[in-house]
Amino acid sequence: QLQVVESGGGLVQSGGSLTLSCLASGFIMDKYAIGWFRQTPGKERKGVSCISSVNNSTQYADSVKGRFTISRDKDKNTVYLQMNDLKAEDTAVYYCNAGTVWGPGTQVTVSS
Repeated sequence: QLQVVESGGGLVQSGGSLTLSCLASGFIMDKYAIGWFRQTPGKERKGVSCISSVNNSTQYADSVKGRFTISRDKDKNTVYLQMNDLKAEDTAVYYCNAGTVWGPGTQVTVSS
């Protein structure tokens, strides 16, 4: 069964940092492009960052450029999202995606 599970969310003050993890099971994550998305109540899910499977090139939404960093750990079959200088508007449920596989999400709440 192909699965991804997110972890690392929580409550943090504005300006703080969190690192989200996306652990895959049932497939080798290194062979897939992996994306992080986020969603707030009543709004559509939006892309935050992604990392390619070809050369590990990365992309970021304008709203997080310079603050968030996506990376892979091949040995742990995990993709990370390091989030620095968090702002109240970063509050959302964060989801990991690999093709058609979505995780259950992890809540990130940033208090101002």
